[in-house]
Amino acid sequence: MHSQAAATGEPAVQIENSFAVDAPADRVYAFLLDVNSVMGCVPGAELSEIVDADTFHGRVRIRVGAITVAYQGTGHVVSRDEAARTAVLEADGREVGGSGSARAVITVRVGENGDGTEVTMLTDLSVVGRAAQVGNGLIEEVSRRLLTQMATCIGARLSDRAVPLPTPILSAEPAEPPGALDRALALAKDRPVALATLAGAGAAAAVVAVLLRARRR
Repeated sequence: MHSQAAATGEPAVQIENSFAVDAPADRVYAFLLDVNSVMGCVPGAELSEIVDADTFHGRVRIRVGAITVAYQGTGHVVSRDEAARTAVLEADGREVGGSGSARAVITVRVGENGDGTEVTMLTDLSVVGRAAQVGNGLIEEVSRRLLTQMATCIGARLSDRAVPLPTPILSAEPAEPPGALDRALALAKDRPVALATLAGAGAAAAVVAVLLRARRR
């Protein structure tokens, strides 16, 4: 998995992630388009409402450095091309109990890679508020780790053999007391799953974006 950010000084950060899944490309693409399925692989994410086939409301709580923030917002699939296995998702979220916000535009591409699948996600992310204070570098790192966890989960669910989810690592800072995010991760960790994962769900707003984008990825 690799990531790359936009030049320093830009108001938005661009993150590119790719990961492999040991499952057929068509199955992976379908899984990523199923909000109910993919949301279960996004740490800290909660699906509030499915408005229609392309729109949903959700909430996500995540830690960036020493800051823990929660967002609630809307995700919308702007376009999809099943033949090319691509899709574009827009996600907007507002900080719960604060004035911050996050917006992400995520482009997902699913392609065959030998007997498996490679998923590539390009995210343009803008964060305003407390989460933005930690800097683009840490936001990228948190996004990368979240996507790695998601990818492992998706791969597990699409595989024929059950494997446990890895211990989630959301930041290099000491973990805070168990809360909503920890409980969500514990539930996902204890749940037997097959084999598959996605590093895109949610994925790319090093915070909100990653979670909301899960709808499409």
